[in-house]
Amino acid sequence: MSLATPTFVHGYRPGTVHFGRGSIDDVATALDDHGCDRALVVTGRNVGANDAVMGPLLAGADDRIAGVFDETTPEKRLETVFDGIERATALEADAVIGVGGGSSLDVATGIAALANTDYTLEEARREVIADGTLSVAAPDDLLPMVSVPTTLAGADLSVAAGLVAASDDGPVEVIISDESLMPEALVYDPDLFDATPVDVLTGSAINGFDKGVEAVYSRFSNPVVDSTAVRGLRYLRSSLPKLRDGVDPAVMERAVLGTVLVQYGVSVPDAYKINVVHAFGHALRNEFGIQQGVAHAVVVPHALRLIFAEGGGRPEVLAEGLVTDPDPDDPAAAVVESVETVRDGLGLPSRLRDVEGTSEDGLPAAARRVADDEFLEIGPPSFDPSVDEIEATLRDAW
Repeated sequence: MSLATPTFVHGYRPGTVHFGRGSIDDVATALDDHGCDRALVVTGRNVGANDAVMGPLLAGADDRIAGVFDETTPEKRLETVFDGIERATALEADAVIGVGGGSSLDVATGIAALANTDYTLEEARREVIADGTLSVAAPDDLLPMVSVPTTLAGADLSVAAGLVAASDDGPVEVIISDESLMPEALVYDPDLFDATPVDVLTGSAINGFDKGVEAVYSRFSNPVVDSTAVRGLRYLRSSLPKLRDGVDPAVMERAVLGTVLVQYGVSVPDAYKINVVHAFGHALRNEFGIQQGVAHAVVVPHALRLIFAEGGGRPEVLAEGLVTDPDPDDPAAAVVESVETVRDGLGLPSRLRDVEGTSEDGLPAAARRVADDEFLEIGPPSFDPSVDEIEATLRDAW
């Protein structure tokens, strides 16, 4: 008997995952495994000033920290990367530890990737503006990286990082991507997530959640990724709406573990699985300047309806992770309802008009941005919406 499953190749080399309360103590071992004893911590000012995060990290690193660079910002500027490279060089750092949310981890990846290249800041900026690309150092020249996330954005088990270069026409985003950019080790300690303000956690959580949703209907989906995504979505469905309660430690542990699982196998060169919702999120962020997690929260149910209407999206598989009824009459509708329940439980907005900085007049331009986003092409094989259909979806979200 033949399985109705297409042939697939799954090449994925994740870093070593350390999960559990107290696992921050493994940082010293992770550095030792790569012969590193002068790591530069890369983070933002808020996390850098949070003793509940930095204290355990410094103790876990056991005198292997050369210094702290706490200048990352949500804008992920190329200038910040080169400031970090300058600090790493001055301290003779031999590794990078990225600590915090997605922006800090992306900047840390940029430092690790570009520190041992010949780029100056101006040369790198010109290449981004001219070609939309940046070359990273050869694998043997990369600074080893340990990733210590403290939010649920799911930006850590990744071989890619988004950075932004300034230009006369406004910011230009570049995504650096290479198999060698996967962190050598990743430390997921729920104690550190407990120390993150709840509004930061809930604002980031929908990004990680959406990675699990999109992994299932990506044109590069496969049964290996389906299995981790579906299991991760089960954890997130049951935990994310309870994050604001702040009582049961198991809730945070399930939320963190779910975020690990939904991104496991997603970030693979030439088979990257983030797609439609992220294309909408990029467009709304770039058009209106709103936070991407907020953009995702508003648009994801509407994007799913658009995908399901065209016969894609694999709602029956998503239902395995998101719907408690084992055999819903309408799996697509049940999935959308579950996604809305998660979003509402996180306390995130449900309408674009309620988000500061948005305007209905900007929806046509945002729709064109979605249509031009390269991530849209990674969606379901049958998914090819027109600009008018995309704009109608944004108006539904309005």
